[in-house]
Amino acid sequence: MDWEFTEDAAFIALCDSFRESGESSAIEFLANGEGAFHFQDLAQNAAGEGFDLSESSALDEFQQDVIDTMEKLCQE
Repeated sequence: MDWEFTEDAAFIALCDSFRESGESSAIEFLANGEGAFHFQDLAQNAAGEGFDLSESSALDEFQQDVIDTMEKLCQE
């Protein structure tokens, strides 16, 4: 299964909010209300695409991928 989460509307909204927040750390941004809200939407979309994030290790890996990508794309 191949799904490019960076093209998902929830990820785009997450990055836009991250840029606007002035926060320098993606992990800190995801810990606050707005970042957590957008990440939850993205995780739900991932589940809709067939990704099983019910195990904490799978969710942790997905979250780390999102954090790494946010820091790479959103802070350029």
